[in-house]
Amino acid sequence: MALTLEEYERLNPRCEIEHEGVNMVFATPGKLTKQRVDTIYRKEPWTLEWIATFKPGEIFLDCGANVGMYTIWAAATRKVKVYAFEPESQNYALLNRNILANGLGDLVKAYCMGLLDKAGLFDLYMEDMRVGGSCHAVGEALGFRHQPLNTQFVQGCIAGTLDELVADGAVPVPNHIKIDVDGFEPKVIAGARATLANPAVRSVLVETNQNLEDHRAMVRELNAMGLMHDRAQVQRAERKEGTFKGVAEHVFRR
Repeated sequence: MALTLEEYERLNPRCEIEHEGVNMVFATPGKLTKQRVDTIYRKEPWTLEWIATFKPGEIFLDCGANVGMYTIWAAATRKVKVYAFEPESQNYALLNRNILANGLGDLVKAYCMGLLDKAGLFDLYMEDMRVGGSCHAVGEALGFRHQPLNTQFVQGCIAGTLDELVADGAVPVPNHIKIDVDGFEPKVIAGARATLANPAVRSVLVETNQNLEDHRAMVRELNAMGLMHDRAQVQRAERKEGTFKGVAEHVFRR
């Protein structure tokens, strides 16, 4: 039986999560977005543990926010101010819907742009056209292993450097930074060196591909800045097999 337009609009599929007395709601228009909600505790528990250390009123910058799973989690459970960056248009739209659905407009500001080592207009090479998809690449059609990307669509996007945004006063110096951009993390770090040197930055979580020399060099650079990681945490986070073997979130603390 066919649905009327009004019935179709009312479907508005959503999933709710309750964590320590805090209720969060996420729009789930497709299988992938629902999967992100269903696996939130299993996918990266170390990321949730890291967010749990944030103090109310601190500044969190989420680079590669996707549909906002960790953006919403941090703002709702820790009452931090979040600046979220997501260049992919479908994910950005859903990110804003999730901010609105959770009544977090006073705490979260989302920008439809990427962060890199230089500012400008770029191509965003997209491997997965599903809402909630990832493994996209800004500026170069390269995957997270720096291999040629199987591009389905090329979207225009804008990108800037964190250092320029902070210097211009567009974004305050964050206390905590998450960087998850599918292989281009060293470029984000390169555009954020002055900010990362600021002692106000107390922790940084970076998704790192330990198979790549530029990623290993990035870890050494952050360590030299006084941002140190716990090898036991990295070992726990490291994917031991499959497509993402060798990838691990590094939590750096000052």
